Amino acid sequence: VAENVVENIEESAAPMEAEAAEAVVDTTVVATTELPEIKLFGRWSCDDVTVNDISLQDYISVKEKFARYLPHSAGRYAAKRFRKAQCPIVERLTCSLMMKGRNNGKKLMACRIVKHSFEIIHLLTGENPLQILVSAIINSGPREDSTRIGRAGTVRRQAVDVSPLRRVNQAIWLLCTGAREAAFRNIKTIAECLADELINAAKGSSNSYAIKKKDELERVAKSNR
Repeated sequence: VAENVVENIEESAAPMEAEAAEAVVDTTVVATTELPEIKLFGRWSCDDVTVNDISLQDYISVKEKFARYLPHSAGRYAAKRFRKAQCPIVERLTCSLMMKGRNNGKKLMACRIVKHSFEIIHLLTGENPLQILVSAIINSGPREDSTRIGRAGTVRRQAVDVSPLRRVNQAIWLLCTGAREAAFRNIKTIAECLADELINAAKGSSNSYAIKKKDELERVAKSNR
């Protein structure tokens, strides 16, 4: 009887050992096969993109877990207040292009414009368009603005600091507005105008609508300190 029990134990142990060996092989296979790199539009890598402004690092979502193939998350970041701060920055630019009533909801058109403008940026500068976009947003956000203080009769303006989230919001809005106005009644396409706007803003050039507006806002704020 004892011999039978020993034989049964050995028989049941054999498949368990085989399963354990298979599990070890599986883990080694998983370890050796790395995950594919996520590139925007299948072309632009975000690994080498740097956000040089320390105050905006938490609000310009572009690397690692924020990497996407397409700037289209179906409104996932609009559900809750301030969640848009975590939205990939390219998607925020894309959504901002859908402004004025006739463009509402045309997300695929906006995606196509961004894709074409990124191609143009790469042809003109030879750099990663994502880095150009990040630099343009950093340069275009006003750091100081003025607000209205006082009741009914006497109203004066007071200079105030601008929060990082508002800086990013305003920079994106100014860049898109500049591109839209440049393309209106012009032979240039909106993609070309957006590319020019982003390149000029990344350089800090006063040819950019966003840079001009930012300088104007900061100048007014300085006079109201």
